[in-house]
Amino acid sequence: MENVIIIGTGCAGWTSAIYTARANMNPLVLAGEQPGGQLTTTTEVENFPGFPEGVMGPELMMRMQQQAEKFGTRVEYEMVDSVEKQGDGNFIVKTQGGTEYHSHSVIIATGASPRYLGLPNEMDLVGHGVTSCATCDGAFYPDVPVCVIGGGDSAAEEATFLTKFASKVYLIHRRDELRASQIMADRVLGQEKVEPVWNSEVKEYLTDENGDVRAVKLYNNQTEEESELEVKCVFVAIGHDPNTKFLEGSGVELDDEGYVVQDGRSTHSNIVGIFSAGDVSDHVYRQAITAAGNGCQAALDAERYVAGLEG
Repeated sequence: MENVIIIGTGCAGWTSAIYTARANMNPLVLAGEQPGGQLTTTTEVENFPGFPEGVMGPELMMRMQQQAEKFGTRVEYEMVDSVEKQGDGNFIVKTQGGTEYHSHSVIIATGASPRYLGLPNEMDLVGHGVTSCATCDGAFYPDVPVCVIGGGDSAAEEATFLTKFASKVYLIHRRDELRASQIMADRVLGQEKVEPVWNSEVKEYLTDENGDVRAVKLYNNQTEEESELEVKCVFVAIGHDPNTKFLEGSGVELDDEGYVVQDGRSTHSNIVGIFSAGDVSDHVYRQAITAAGNGCQAALDAERYVAGLEG
């Protein structure tokens, strides 16, 4: 019987592992197919405290894993298929490979996956002119034109943020008006640097001799015309999908978008003994440092819960 099983890695999962390991809980991490989460697909991270010169995303994740393992964390690279409660302090975690684990507590740290357009070379260009996070990558594109794809509040917020750096921000939307709330729409369209590109869809990323984005090919769904728009980076802001499909049937409460619902005062889910941390519960901030902080909270909550079982 495990004291705690941590499902997922990234900043939330590894931080949970560091704290529970240092509390002598001997945590087991089920790392899945992409250990390290979204940061393994990014290049330089400049906004994580303690790295004044920046740090590459994969290196940061590797360091966190090494730190967790230093204190006794065990790691298995398995995908979780289901989580089932058998009784107080008794959970069964089943993997797609057929392994069955028993644990007193579970921390869900599986994150959320950004939605992309699904274009042929898209994922190869992530970190080379395609990204889903303006806060993370906006500062890398000073005084050059960029574009944001989307029409909701997230797209409006990303475009507004990018005006601090870019020379021009094209806001590309497939309709002729934004879906964003009125206040967000008014704010972004009132920005001098922002130019909306209505009724348009990106059909192709065009690259330079170095393999970085130099432009996008646009399709106007009203005129059926195609054109090229020169930009140095494409910020895709069409939403995120929390990685929670394995929780179907578990009883864990999810909101309308599929995020794990925390109880508002801690990282507890509605199921006693199941906790969550990071982007799997957070559709507001979605930052490496907030995920790490939430991972610390989940670890402390799980430690206190398991201690209460022993008492």
